[in-house]
Amino acid sequence: MDFETIKYIENEGIATITLNRPSAYNAFTETMNKEITNAIKIANRNDDVRCIVFTGEGKAFCSGQDLQDVDEDTNHADFLRSRYHPMLKAIKHISKPVVAAINGTAAGAGMSLALAADFRLVQPDIKFVSAFVGIGLVPDAGWLYMLPRLIGYAKAMEITVLGKPFSGREAYEWGLATEVIGPDEWDEKVKAFAQNLANMPTKSIALVKRYMMDSMNESFEEFLEKEAYAQRIAGLSRDHQEGVHAFKEKRKPTFIGK
Repeated sequence: MDFETIKYIENEGIATITLNRPSAYNAFTETMNKEITNAIKIANRNDDVRCIVFTGEGKAFCSGQDLQDVDEDTNHADFLRSRYHPMLKAIKHISKPVVAAINGTAAGAGMSLALAADFRLVQPDIKFVSAFVGIGLVPDAGWLYMLPRLIGYAKAMEITVLGKPFSGREAYEWGLATEVIGPDEWDEKVKAFAQNLANMPTKSIALVKRYMMDSMNESFEEFLEKEAYAQRIAGLSRDHQEGVHAFKEKRKPTFIGK
């Protein structure tokens, strides 16, 4: 499928979605929101794809919403419901691990996209920027839901309200980033990280994604029942059987994602 504002490549079990408006620092447009949503759906339907990577073309990861696409008459609620919510739901509901490979500035809704991923890889000197309160808006695109869950209420308030940019290195120190990778090793190590995820038991990861998020909003007793249900599903998978056989045979397992 041809895209106008993103690049989509499948290779060795990894679907890479590259935001491709470098002259606008990969700012979101309506077309980009829709193309990302479609790309996620394509990746989810393909059993050969077992990991998704987001990154940006050029110097930025994503600078947020393209303000040329917004005017004084914009209904911001409808704007979010029609453009961002379908994209974010597709990302959060996909049954495969999602990696944000943050190669440059992630600002506003661009940072929200990074927060929606399961893992964040960063270069040490890239910048995260909260660009909402400074123009009299509320952080959106899932920001207020995800950020405090990732790093806690106090730090999330500091980042969101005070708006001071912070680096990839600081994001790692605060537990927001999974790994810091230097520019010289970037492509190699991002690929290796994604390849490792693609070789893991995909069904197990999908269950972890689903029920870990549920655990933040339910009682302990309710969650224990879901945990038992999830383990029953995982226990019937071919990857579980392979894992047990490999352990008994003292070899490395070969998972197929089923």
